[in-house]
Amino acid sequence: MIRSVVFDVGETLIKDDREWAAWADWLGVPLNTLSGLVGAVTASGRNNVEAFELIRPGFDLAAERQLREQAGVGERIEESDLYPDVRQALEALRAAGYWVGIAGNQTDRVAGLLRRLALPVDAIATSGEWGVAKPDAEFFRKVIEFAPGEPHEILYVGDHRDNDVVPASAAGLRSGLIRRGPWGYLWADDPVVRENADWVIDSLVELPGLLVS
Repeated sequence: MIRSVVFDVGETLIKDDREWAAWADWLGVPLNTLSGLVGAVTASGRNNVEAFELIRPGFDLAAERQLREQAGVGERIEESDLYPDVRQALEALRAAGYWVGIAGNQTDRVAGLLRRLALPVDAIATSGEWGVAKPDAEFFRKVIEFAPGEPHEILYVGDHRDNDVVPASAAGLRSGLIRRGPWGYLWADDPVVRENADWVIDSLVELPGLLVS
């Protein structure tokens, strides 16, 4: 039985279009150039930060984020960045009695931006606040501390095979992959996903029905 449902952020709850476009502008390249490089390095099993390093050798993500903030073009999340099914799904899960949380690879600032949206969730955390990022096993140990229930009673939902489904399952959690965003579409039918994910879904609103079936 599932007691808690915890969601990834980027391309699970939030469309990443705004942030990738901001990075492309900051780096002075077309958006399709950055998107293509991110896709290439991630699909080959490398960290997507390597795409930034290909454009700007010696790229320092933390330093560049700070420079963007100082220039007034830092991270932003608004209501329009949410996928259309997010509020409905979160509300339905809480109405059905599930504890609902958000925990993803995001900065401290994004944690604050998410909290300002007043989403119908019980708690929000980010890797920036925890000091550890996916796919590190310690991140998922934090998820187990964060959400009520034994590991097998916690469902982690994300769009990424290697950052979400595989490490969540390895930690003893249940896992689900949302088929949207580049990684969700890329890996929806991947054998590793099919072996590890409890559910592959097209919309978050499917979850309440699936969890009681």
